[in-house]
Amino acid sequence: MRREEPERILYLAVPDLTYNSFFKIDFPASMLQENAVKLMVYNVDVEEVVQWQN
Repeated sequence: MRREEPERILYLAVPDLTYNSFFKIDFPASMLQENAVKLMVYNVDVEEVVQWQN
């Protein structure tokens, strides 16, 4: 995708329960930061984005 549409910004979309339970642990959190992963956190029940993280 990067080759065909280099201007597009990619986000990893994760449910808020997963974000709050897994991505808050030191290792996954540091890997996200180290690799500059952009996140979109969403609430499954109300079907809305609750956080954008660049």
